[in-house]
Amino acid sequence: MKLALAQTKPATGQIPANLVAHTHFILRAVAQGADAIIFPELSLTGYEPTLATSLALELTDACVKELQELCNHHAITIAVGAPLKTQAGIIISLLIFQPGQSVLVYGKQYLHPDEEPWFVPGTNLSPILIRGCRVGLAICYELSVEEHFNRMVPSKPDVYVATVAKFRNGIAPSYNRLAILARSGIYTLFVNAVGVADNGVCAGGSAVWNREGKLLASLDDTHEGLLIFDTDTESITK
Repeated sequence: MKLALAQTKPATGQIPANLVAHTHFILRAVAQGADAIIFPELSLTGYEPTLATSLALELTDACVKELQELCNHHAITIAVGAPLKTQAGIIISLLIFQPGQSVLVYGKQYLHPDEEPWFVPGTNLSPILIRGCRVGLAICYELSVEEHFNRMVPSKPDVYVATVAKFRNGIAPSYNRLAILARSGIYTLFVNAVGVADNGVCAGGSAVWNREGKLLASLDDTHEGLLIFDTDTESITK
């Protein structure tokens, strides 16, 4: 399986502009033979918790339909971050598009205390299947929650992807955690944004670790980019 990590620079609150950027990265990933592409936390809106009420999506929105059409046309799995309206309230979600299927919603279950005024806990999914690989997911703060990973272990994920909006001080702890988890015999991946977010700056560093916990490749802390990992060969392309 070829899995693309899209390190993007979201425009705050500008869903149409961000959708154009997502499309650009999706088409780049398709051109390089990727089977799936995963974007950072809240990639469609930018990580702006205080704006969640005005920016939250519904599954019937036009941008959701457009992403599903892209997915169907190019036969690629797409996972994008967005605040999503639910009956319980607004959740931090990863919307997962797979060809010819209904949209899957991974909801961030473990919220950082700073997020609790704006969001409600969501519902995690079991690992999703992409080209025979079981891909486990985490959204940002969940990476630091031991229970979150332990609950996933019985599902035997082949790959574990953390989609985040991390500032500079969060990069080193995340790298350390993902290296440790990788040594349990899975590939671990980290996809972060760059640029302004929630009165801070996301520090990129999207990266991949092999099953021995060795860092295989990473992107820098300021530029957008694409990192494509082939689980069959452990090769990386940018």
